[in-house]
Amino acid sequence: MLRTHTCGELTVKNAGKPATLCGWVHRRRDHGGLIFVDLRDRYGFTQIVFDPENTSTFAAAEKIRPEWVLKITGLVRKRLEGAERKENPTGGIEVLVEKLEVLNEAKTPPFEIDVEKDVGEEVRLQYRYLDLRRERMSKNLVLRHKLLQATRRFFYDRDFIEIETPILIKGTPEGAREYIVPSRLYHGQFYVLPQSPQQLKQLSMVAGLDRYMQIARCFRDEDLRGDRQPEFTQMDLEMSFVTAEDVMQINEEALIAITKELKPDVKIQTVPFPRFSWQEAMEKYGSDKPDLRYGLALTNVTDLCEKCGFAVFADTVARKGIVQALRVPGGASFSRKDIDDLTDNAKIYGAKGLAWIKLVKGKSEGVPVAKLGEELTKKMGERLQLQDGDIAFFTADMLEVACLSLGAVRCEIARRLKLIPGNVFAFCWITDFPMFEIEKETKQITAMHHPFTRPKNEDLDRLRLDPLHVKAEAYDIVLNGYEIGGGSIRIHERDLQKEIFDILKVSDEDAERRFGHMLKAFQYGAPPHGGIAWGLDRIAMLFAGEPNIREVIAFPKDQKGKDLLLAAPSIVPESQLKELGIRISES
Repeated sequence: MLRTHTCGELTVKNAGKPATLCGWVHRRRDHGGLIFVDLRDRYGFTQIVFDPENTSTFAAAEKIRPEWVLKITGLVRKRLEGAERKENPTGGIEVLVEKLEVLNEAKTPPFEIDVEKDVGEEVRLQYRYLDLRRERMSKNLVLRHKLLQATRRFFYDRDFIEIETPILIKGTPEGAREYIVPSRLYHGQFYVLPQSPQQLKQLSMVAGLDRYMQIARCFRDEDLRGDRQPEFTQMDLEMSFVTAEDVMQINEEALIAITKELKPDVKIQTVPFPRFSWQEAMEKYGSDKPDLRYGLALTNVTDLCEKCGFAVFADTVARKGIVQALRVPGGASFSRKDIDDLTDNAKIYGAKGLAWIKLVKGKSEGVPVAKLGEELTKKMGERLQLQDGDIAFFTADMLEVACLSLGAVRCEIARRLKLIPGNVFAFCWITDFPMFEIEKETKQITAMHHPFTRPKNEDLDRLRLDPLHVKAEAYDIVLNGYEIGGGSIRIHERDLQKEIFDILKVSDEDAERRFGHMLKAFQYGAPPHGGIAWGLDRIAMLFAGEPNIREVIAFPKDQKGKDLLLAAPSIVPESQLKELGIRISES
């Protein structure tokens, strides 16, 4: 090794002993008689000192600049009293340099590495290798490493085995758009990159490998946002001979143990984790991934609005829609601009508008007050427990639009009023999802999760007659308003799987083409099984307190799916395309 210690290792116990360090020049300070340098590696910082009495090293030290790579040898000594830096593990010592070797010089970086400043993401991603030198990013990657390590250790200790599944697989479209990979040997045929190891982990259960887990790379060609990337990392888990309760219990234990290990200063708000049905979560919080760190629960006031004088409410109820309300304590101080901004926020989620009632000095005022009438407005106030100085917001629409739009307003209000506490993790389970939903664009029935999810046993008789009211044996785990995992008990019987395909209008020929391997496997004694997948990027983001998952991924794509460091995607030579049997057509 070129070094005897790292830059985060030396303490007063090493005083009086020689040490050799290697690292980057983090800061250089010339104090006239002495030159001080903070030498950095991924373990920390050590102050090194150049004394003018050592003329050769001092002359060299006058030339060094930030980000130069140095090797130094010197004597560890205690710092002078009052000069210690207690916040730094090496802050009680410094190294008096006896020998200096410049291993490499460096250009001036495009942004400062020694200070935490806002730098444009485009520049950061283009020079990601420099960005990762910054303390914040280095800590994030170490935290991510520890998260993966703790996850593996927890499940290894409980008899799970890690099974690697292939990256080049067969295309079986079942959700997001897939990335396709052309075959050189079989022109006109393609592999795809897996959206998840879903089918392969189920086949592992058929193989008798009854406790599977994998840290798996997954790929989806979908629109990006702060908690999505085209390639991402999941912890995938599958178990045989289990109920939903078994899967949820071991995952809850895992998340508690990992949180306590990696974030001991964080308070887990509720243990065991609270549980809500999908419908309950939507109606109470306006989201199937509710943030429970603060209150502001929604209230259903549909029954008060039937045939009321406000046509927007009454017409919605007549169309079998609902009216949702949100009481905001102290919200009467919101200006008209505040209300307009919140209305715009609701419209993003499909709401046509946002009605409101304020209670100011005992008098109700707001958009629907005159048409609701004094008596009904009073009943509304009583239902919502409206106090003087409060405001209530209302949405009226079909269930999902009414709930989601007011749920978005709830989140925005919590942010504006600074109601969200720090250092709190609020986990919860969401269960009893609808088995099916209507796809907005095609208007066709589709699986809410995936077509291998098992219907609840009590709903099996309703499958053909009333599929949209069938509930799935599915569950999501939510943390602080983010879905961090989702899973289900799977179908293990060929006949039931065929029935689901029939409802989804997947023909026998199409089912055989897309999922024949699964249907065949189910004929050879498939056990009852279920599992879950965690979004490890999202968990790392929340553990690190970062605003998006790009901050916890070493080399992410930007928000347009581009790799700015490697300049990908890029043009492939014509000769390579010809070898693959591909011709690019003009659009």
